[in-house]
Amino acid sequence: MRVSYHGHSVVQIITNGKTILIDPFIKGNRLTDLTVEEVKPNVIILSHGHNDHVGETVELAKRHNALVIANHEIATFLEWQGINTHGLHIGGAYQFDFGKVKLTQAFHGSSYETENNELIYCGMPAGILVMSEGKTIYHAGDTGLFSDMKLIGERHPIDLAFLPIGDNFTMGPEDAAYAAKLLNAKTVVPMHYNTFPPIKQDPYQFIELLENQNGKVLVPGEAIDF
Repeated sequence: MRVSYHGHSVVQIITNGKTILIDPFIKGNRLTDLTVEEVKPNVIILSHGHNDHVGETVELAKRHNALVIANHEIATFLEWQGINTHGLHIGGAYQFDFGKVKLTQAFHGSSYETENNELIYCGMPAGILVMSEGKTIYHAGDTGLFSDMKLIGERHPIDLAFLPIGDNFTMGPEDAAYAAKLLNAKTVVPMHYNTFPPIKQDPYQFIELLENQNGKVLVPGEAIDF
């Protein structure tokens, strides 16, 4: 398994012959190393409906006949656009051919803004657990700190956790460091920072806040192999 970070909240997982993209925000993501022309996902997983997370989902899914996994509301919205989807919801899991995906709670908003300045309701935001090849990857999505992160870590021992640190819209570094303590993940990687001025942060300062000294900053394109 290879897990790589690509700026903002974009994470790619290559496992069991499949390429999985989480929150594929590419064209408006000044920090990403990816291009829509080069990336070829088999599966796309969405944490919530905000534009900087849905990103290029429709274009990529249609181009590569990718399966999109998301909450029921987002899955339905995308299915109406001709996308192959699988809807889940908070606490629900499903065994796919590449591994198991489970959605956890996250505390945030979730709506998609159209070109006509309409907001489409996109259900509840979520965190994402991907379990494959004996490893568990946790992508927290956009969220504030919540105490049940301890329960998530106890129920599903986490090998690698991606946590937002940008503040303003999500946890800041101090709350994210406390979240890392609750989750008790083996390795913690910061995400959702420096893409826009309101979420400017120093990820290395976040790493210094971690009690277990288990953090790693991944520059866009850098990977962890299991």
